[in-house]
Formats: sequence, structure tokens, C-alpha cells
Amino acid sequence: MVTSTEAIIKVRGLRNQFGNNVVHQDLDLDVCRGEILGVVGGSGTGKSVLLRSIVGLMTPAAGEINLFGKNLLALPSAERAALEQRVGVLFQQGALFSSLTVLENISLPLIEHAGLTRTEAGEIARVKIALTGLSAHAADLYPSDLSGGMIKRASLARALALDPDILFLDEPTAGLDPIGAAAFDQLLMTLRDAFNLTVFLVTHDLDTLYTACDRIAVLSQKKVLVADRLEVVANLNDPWIQDYFQGPRGRSAFQAVERTGASPTHHQ
Repeated sequence: MVTSTEAIIKVRGLRNQFGNNVVHQDLDLDVCRGEILGVVGGSGTGKSVLLRSIVGLMTPAAGEINLFGKNLLALPSAERAALEQRVGVLFQQGALFSSLTVLENISLPLIEHAGLTRTEAGEIARVKIALTGLSAHAADLYPSDLSGGMIKRASLARALALDPDILFLDEPTAGLDPIGAAAFDQLLMTLRDAFNLTVFLVTHDLDTLYTACDRIAVLSQKKVLVADRLEVVANLNDPWIQDYFQGPRGRSAFQAVERTGASPTHHQ
């Protein structure tokens, strides 16, 4: 539940470009502590590029990225590495190591970054596996043995390995059936509330936006066009926003939330 207006992530004047192709220009964004922020936008608006910039996987052409009050781009490498360990990332395809079991995948950051022994890391990894709703026997499976939903949960368990303050999720429900996607949304809200996580969530899943997100940031025209509560964003007079939120799928997602008796901002 959001209890703070403190910006745990501050992006100012961000520019990302590939050659002559400018993806972001003068992009500003705040993410508040404890919120689930849904990031949406049309194809080519740079949703994943923005995520990768904030977590330090891409160096922007210009601008400032502040995490926990520190300018990420200006920090010495040791300080920056320490800061990045307070962040967990779930990549779009899971990005699990195919040659490692689920347990070994989750143990790896604990061994590499926290300096734990294999046994210690394994014990913590089993806790993370249980937290994400996977059965205990999933620990010994390889990624190729997992269903799509299990891959997402295993990847989430790995993202949670170092007890991060912020979770970055790139299309976490993509490819899941509606029941699996809804279960993932509920899990995300439960984890956020239990551990006071801040969640930066790139998604195109309208059900996720209506169910799980406190605010929505829309990328358009190379910047954040709006970042606000869903009912404010959905009524903005912009062609893409109207097509997206007021089209048949948007209305269907809204009606589904209405039928459950929960308002789209029930977790505010």
C-alpha cells in the first residue's frame, strides 16, 4: 500500500538515442516509494529502454537518474554496484540460465554479490521459491522443464534474491493465460505490501493496469506524457490513450474490475 510521496527514483532530462534515432528526449519521471507504477506506450516508445537505463544496463546520452537520492551516473563504480544490488529485475523472457536449476539460478546472485556459501545461498533460495508460489520440487528443475508461468515466478524469485527495495518487471504477464496472469498480479501486490517494495512495471496488460497499478506512466512523443492515477490517465484527450483505454479491450478490463467490486485504485 502506498504510504509515501517520497520519490525513490527520479529521472530528469533523460535522452536515449541509437545513432540518429532519438528514443527519449527531455524525459522526466518520479517513482514513489511503495507504489506499483505501470509504464505503457506504443511500439517504439522505449519502455524497455527506459527500464534498462534506470537499472544501469544502458548509459543514456544525457540526463540524470537518481536512485535513493544518489545520481547513478555520477557514482564511482563500487558505490554504483552496491546501489544496483538494491534493485531486482525480471526480464521479458525470464533470462534464466538454461544450464542451471531453478535453485542454482536463484542462488547465483547470493553467492556472487552477498558472498554466501552454496549451502547458505540454497537455503535462502528455497525461501524465495516458496514466496513466489512455486512448489518445493521446482527447485531442482531446469528452465526447459518449466511452464511459462513457472518461468515468470522463478525469475521473480531470482529478482527477490538480494531483498531489493525496488523491483523492475518487463512484461511479466506476457504469454501467460488470463488465470496465470491474474495470479501473478495478486502475487505482486501481496509481495509489495509484505515487503514495502517499489515496483516499476512495463506492461501492455490492461488487466494488470486496472488491478495492480497505483499510477500509470504513458510514454509518448519521446517523453512521459502523463503519470497519474488510472482514471485520470484514461480520460486524457490523447488519441493513443483513448484508443488504448477506451477501446474494446480497455472497456472489458474495466468492466472485469467493476464486477469484482474493486475500484481500479482500491490499493491507493
